[in-house]
Amino acid sequence: MTLADLIIMGFSNLRRTRLRTFLTLLGVMIGIGALTSMVSFSAGMQKNITEAFMASEVFTSITVTPKNGVPGQTGTAAAGQVPADATPLNDSLLQAIRAIPGVALAYPQVNIPVRITLFGDSVNLPLTALPAAAGAYPPYNKLLAGAFFSSDTSLQVVVREEMLRNRFNILLLKKDKAPERTEEDSVDAPRRMRPEELIGKSLTLVSVRLDAEALAGGLPMMAMRAMAGGLAGLAEGAAQGFGPSGIPIPALPLEEVRTEVTICGILGDQGEFGPGGIGGAVILPSGTAARMPQLGFTNVWELLSGSRREGQYGAIHVRTESMEAMQGVREGLEAMDVGLFTMADQLEEIKRMFLAMGAALGSIGTIALLVAGLGITNTMVMSILERTREIGIMKAIGGNERQIRMVFFTEASVIGLAGAVGGIALGWAVTRIASAVIHGQLLPEGIEPIRIFYFPAWLILGALAFSVGVSLIAGLYPAFRAARIDPVRALRHD
Repeated sequence: MTLADLIIMGFSNLRRTRLRTFLTLLGVMIGIGALTSMVSFSAGMQKNITEAFMASEVFTSITVTPKNGVPGQTGTAAAGQVPADATPLNDSLLQAIRAIPGVALAYPQVNIPVRITLFGDSVNLPLTALPAAAGAYPPYNKLLAGAFFSSDTSLQVVVREEMLRNRFNILLLKKDKAPERTEEDSVDAPRRMRPEELIGKSLTLVSVRLDAEALAGGLPMMAMRAMAGGLAGLAEGAAQGFGPSGIPIPALPLEEVRTEVTICGILGDQGEFGPGGIGGAVILPSGTAARMPQLGFTNVWELLSGSRREGQYGAIHVRTESMEAMQGVREGLEAMDVGLFTMADQLEEIKRMFLAMGAALGSIGTIALLVAGLGITNTMVMSILERTREIGIMKAIGGNERQIRMVFFTEASVIGLAGAVGGIALGWAVTRIASAVIHGQLLPEGIEPIRIFYFPAWLILGALAFSVGVSLIAGLYPAFRAARIDPVRALRHD
């Protein structure tokens, strides 16, 4: 009996029990569908994050912090983590960093709390200062509309699409959509505009500074000593307006300063991971930000702890010329005794996290597939009972045990392969429906659709191999049991 004969016999046996075979196939399809859809979710999330990082070239970016410091933090918590003898992040260090071979751009992290006014609405948000040279690098070289400012001293800003949507209720329309607003729209309905309509619009930035004359003339020395007397007592009496010794805390004399700027560009949501871009709703030229009056601290804890030193920065962002230059630049920075933070260091940790998530999700689908494997075993054991006489005839005319096992292995592999193909199709259909629901119901209007689920080639091929493997394992016991049947007793079986 040839291999082709065995395969034909296997298909013939499955065709005789169509309903039972279909139900067994359905179990395998559900198991593979659950497995592939859950693993594809993990693969899709990993792909989205990795592609976003690669598109913004964060793997060529380094954040320099004080030794053992935390990037982007201020206040006593961060100050307590920085040793007193740590290398200060000042202009002298900034110039030394720029002189390292392979450094394309280096600039300090500057965040200024401001009140932003646009179309009569005002919100309090942080402002990020960047040099004009940053416009040559992702994500700032691919704006949604307009262009990056060309001068460090221009009165222009780049605003984020997310800020416009979430804080000013402005929905930016795509090119193929026309702005629509009917009388039935409520007052809370978003203002629909094309991105190009915002270019050139005026924006007001309101910052505050200490009024030196009022501070010198109106702040009693006793109150100053009370403010410096201790954080614990100050915290206890702050709500009542009293210092640690029961002395009233005078209000600091603050002066508001307005800076009028125009919008020159809009950064889309894909610019989330750009260096220096996280946290800044408005991006201002560094020279203009330096002229903007502002407080020398961002909160009262910095003022009392003295963690903010004049002429020092919280962090310095460095962009290398290429990935190949990263190692040389890193070695040069390490020699300066500063702290370093790079996304390249976090890449392996991110991959391990998604691997663990994929394993957790895949285990659920694996359980469903194992249950389907038990169904295959049950189907084939029932088939042995129904075909005992047939097996006896096969042995009587010269069939050996290996050929008997091959018949049952063929049936099991066919069920596994067909179930895998159907399961992959089922998983793909389910993920498409889930994506449509998420994009249509859960994501806010105006958000660019993203691929939540991803079916790479390794997932498809792995699902096929895994399904066939489980089916063959499930068919081991029935195959060996059928092969051991005594032909004499089988021929007498009714």
